[in-house]
Amino acid sequence: MAPTTTIRIALAGLGLASATFAAATPALAVTELQWWHAMTGANNDAVNRLADEFNASQSDYKVVPTYKGNYGETLNAGIAAFRAGTAPHIMQVFEVGTATMMAAKGAVKPVYQLMKDAGEPFDPQAYLPAITGYYSTTKGEMLSFPFNSSSMVMWVNTDALKAIGVTEPPKTWPELFAAAKKLTQNGFPNCGFSTTWVTWLNIEQLSAWHNVPVATKANGMDGLDTTLEINGPVQVKHLGNLAEAQKDKSFDYSGRYDSGFGRFTAGECPIMFGSSGSYGNVKGAAKFAWTSAPMPYYPDVPGAPQNSIIGGASLWVMGGKKPDEYKGVAKFFTFLSDTDRQAKLHQTTGYMPITKAAYEKSKADGFYEKNPALEVPIKELTNKPPTENSRGLRLGNLPQMRDMWAEEIEATLAGKKTAKQALDEAATRGNAMLRQFEKQAGGR
Repeated sequence: MAPTTTIRIALAGLGLASATFAAATPALAVTELQWWHAMTGANNDAVNRLADEFNASQSDYKVVPTYKGNYGETLNAGIAAFRAGTAPHIMQVFEVGTATMMAAKGAVKPVYQLMKDAGEPFDPQAYLPAITGYYSTTKGEMLSFPFNSSSMVMWVNTDALKAIGVTEPPKTWPELFAAAKKLTQNGFPNCGFSTTWVTWLNIEQLSAWHNVPVATKANGMDGLDTTLEINGPVQVKHLGNLAEAQKDKSFDYSGRYDSGFGRFTAGECPIMFGSSGSYGNVKGAAKFAWTSAPMPYYPDVPGAPQNSIIGGASLWVMGGKKPDEYKGVAKFFTFLSDTDRQAKLHQTTGYMPITKAAYEKSKADGFYEKNPALEVPIKELTNKPPTENSRGLRLGNLPQMRDMWAEEIEATLAGKKTAKQALDEAATRGNAMLRQFEKQAGGR
């Protein structure tokens, strides 16, 4: 006898109305899909809103979002859960965790395979190539689903700049250092400018923006056996300039991650480098006139600026789940790709639209004319066709390597090492980490 028949007979025997069974059936049929993420503040609200909208749009699946800490903590929690057999269906992983996820054979279900198996419409060409390329194989097969893609921008307190006679955001690093010095002398003694994600700006984005390599083999995109080149002339000069600026607080260090961004919205640091995805927090918290602008560049570097590389994160589908659960995840990804929904997500969070159609819709609606700050990261990312130095990064152990790079930068800012000594050591230590990862991961 079928289980549903047994239940129906039992309910009838207890004298319960058939309506009770009818009401209970949908709840029993709903398949829960666990989504672990690292979003806070306004972006956490956006995640919850997307889940609620999807859940309301159909009755077969329920996406349950859960905050698991910052990007690094979320990745570590996911890895531990997979080993324990309790991994979520969907895990948000920051872009520097891509190589780690690719090497975790059996731990993930590639998105291109997921969508094919579920019979969901899926055209990789519909997504912005500068974003999808980061998360795809050399054959163009998308391994994860782009979700909150960002780039590094310069957030500017325009009221503060006007007070020192600067009418537009600095375009070059020499201009920025000069403006920052004036700011420390005119109302901002503790911070002319600062940055979140210190290695993302001062090693990763700096290198791509100036078309110099972070590592051989197209920054690891073309193979595991890569060697770091972060101790080149451009990187060494820049770190030396930061160390000099730290002495008079025209630059002031705000930590390795993004916890220091509040120094900008609180009005303490009038210029702050951070994710374009901070738009929602700036809009909600800043009590002064503000804008965002492209990263500055060194005018003596030929061809600069080149193009930026993406930050943010993508959604990875974990392995070992049931076919029906995978079908639900695929439907959720189709839901997320909707043009109107992508345009709204972009316009409210500052993260870039992942589809060409969502970007074109935002332009056609005149959105950027009223909100030019939100087109800045897109223009950075597409400033010039990417080169081997500016396609992105795919380095093993990169999350851990970032901490080590930050340690060397901190030593320079504290006057304990020269910029050259610190970056030489960062390259040597990083290469050892790459070789360790190479042994663990094997061929790709």
